[in-house]
Amino acid sequence: MFGMIRMWFFPREVREVGTTPDYRFSLANERTFLAWIRTGLAITGGGLAVAQFVPPLAIPHLREIVALGLILLGAACSLRAVDHWVRCEIAMRRGLPLPASRFPAILALLVGIGSIVVFVGVL
Repeated sequence: MFGMIRMWFFPREVREVGTTPDYRFSLANERTFLAWIRTGLAITGGGLAVAQFVPPLAIPHLREIVALGLILLGAACSLRAVDHWVRCEIAMRRGLPLPASRFPAILALLVGIGSIVVFVGVL
């Protein structure tokens, strides 16, 4: 695990694995990483907006729970982005299939559940 986290900060080590893939694939991997970073920033911004602009809801502390949940989800999304970028880059360099990811489904599920909770809180 520590070795993978180390590669987040030292991309030269990633470049030393396997052979260099077609640059189009590496750039596509980077664009996907940036899209996940934008998603993480948007979710974090949503959490900050909830904390600052939503009036207290009928259920005590629901606003704060939703805000903190969104901020943590945004942080998790950003961390997952860098981990997935490294794993995909290594797989491409080794000529292996790209790693499967459950994170998009988990993210969608958490956002859906959070939306239902806020809907109930607003009622």
